[in-house]
Amino acid sequence: MTSPGLQWFLYILECGDGSFYTGVTNDIERRVAQHNAGKASRYTRTHLPVKLVYSERCGTRARALVREREIKALPRRKKEALVGGNG
Repeated sequence: MTSPGLQWFLYILECGDGSFYTGVTNDIERRVAQHNAGKASRYTRTHLPVKLVYSERCGTRARALVREREIKALPRRKKEALVGGNG
């Protein structure tokens, strides 16, 4: 159950090899630390280190998951534009 007032975010990480990883969380700092500790995702564990390059407030977890799906469907050049502030 989600707590009222809890904010969910979509985030994009740039991995050590230049690839992007997209996820959702309600605590970005904690989640990035988990990724860098190798405890958040099988993918990022093998592509360390990671750095946060983009985030957006989505409100609810459901909206964040919908937005995550949208972002994951984008081609790399559109993700680069989003991260660069041109999306």
